[in-house]
Amino acid sequence: QLQASGGGLVQAGDSLRLACSASKTRFSAYGAGWFRQRPGKEREFVGAVSRSGTSTSYEDSVKGRFSISRDNAKVYLQMNSLKPDDTGVYYCAANLFGTTTPNSRDYKYWGQGTLVTVSS
Repeated sequence: QLQASGGGLVQAGDSLRLACSASKTRFSAYGAGWFRQRPGKEREFVGAVSRSGTSTSYEDSVKGRFSISRDNAKVYLQMNSLKPDDTGVYYCAANLFGTTTPNSRDYKYWGQGTLVTVSS
């Protein structure tokens, strides 16, 4: 029910904005998170935004480089100063609690993932 888009191939230092939209789901009612799975690693939390949009949280390695925002229909992940280590498949997800929980088990709905490749 969630669709992530905006991935692609960029160079180190570039920016990219991912978007996540929902079908058949009132996305604005949920907290939303972004996760990623880097090559050879488990899926990990990147960041999240609360239902109201007033609270955000980020994994330490992306703080200051990534930011999450939302409007009534979509959630965005703005990624700046990208590094090759940011390469991976990025997933958006929605949690019913409306919070910025970093726990993937709290998320009920998941998108299909969008590939981000950062070349050096």
